[in-house]
Amino acid sequence: MNAEYEKRFGRQLRRLREARHMTQEQLSVKLQLAGCDVTRSALAKMEVGQRHIYPDEIRLLREILNTSFDAMFYGE
Repeated sequence: MNAEYEKRFGRQLRRLREARHMTQEQLSVKLQLAGCDVTRSALAKMEVGQRHIYPDEIRLLREILNTSFDAMFYGE
């Protein structure tokens, strides 16, 4: 992904997380329990576009946040 696209995706990820009243810590724990080693710090970097997001992470984020890929990429 390019830097601007990652920033937009990160902003959307934060909106989705906050809409579900989850903290970064809560979401990172759910990711870790699902087998994806994402710390709170890594999640924070994702949300500001400073860390690449891998396909398996996107899939798990979609499942945990109970949303669609369209909502993740384009907004709800």
